[in-house]
This record gives sequence, structure tokens and C-alpha cells, in this order.
Amino acid sequence: MAEFNEQLTQASEIFKALSHPARLCIVNKLTRMNLNVTQMQDCLSMSQSNISQHLTILKSKGIIKGTRIGSEVIYSLADERMKALVMQFLNG
Repeated sequence: MAEFNEQLTQASEIFKALSHPARLCIVNKLTRMNLNVTQMQDCLSMSQSNISQHLTILKSKGIIKGTRIGSEVIYSLADERMKALVMQFLNG
């Protein structure tokens, strides 16, 4: 029972992280391709610092990961379950 409660808590934290439209948009974009912050900025019409704040939240919950290549960080899904979840809700 304690293990199930832990799973519920983890799932709740993931849903909280996805509850902001910008973060949900970021995860949705990352279901199709890996992106850097500049590429996200072009699509989201947000400042780079604002996007970085959202990325930090998504990374802290284990939803996405960043890989440094030279001076840039390329973001991708760390949890492949997110692809199915987001596609189910947003892409029908």
C-alpha cells in the first residue's frame, strides 16, 4: 500500500508540472523533436528566461532532460510515457 501511495504522489507531481499551458506545450513539442531554448522561444513567444524557468520545473520532475552540446543545451523527453500521455490528450 505504501508503494502505491508513493506512485500516486509521483503521478500527482507530474500532473502538476504539466498543468501549466507553457509546460504542456513544451512537452508536446518535444514529443516530435529535440529542441534548444531558442527553438522553443520562436514557437512559444516567450522570453528565454521564462522558458528556462519552465524547463527547470519539467527537469526536476524527470519529464525532460537536457544534453549539453558545445554551448547549447538540447532538450528531449526523459520519460517516454509523456509522449503517449500528451498525444492522447492533445493530438486525439
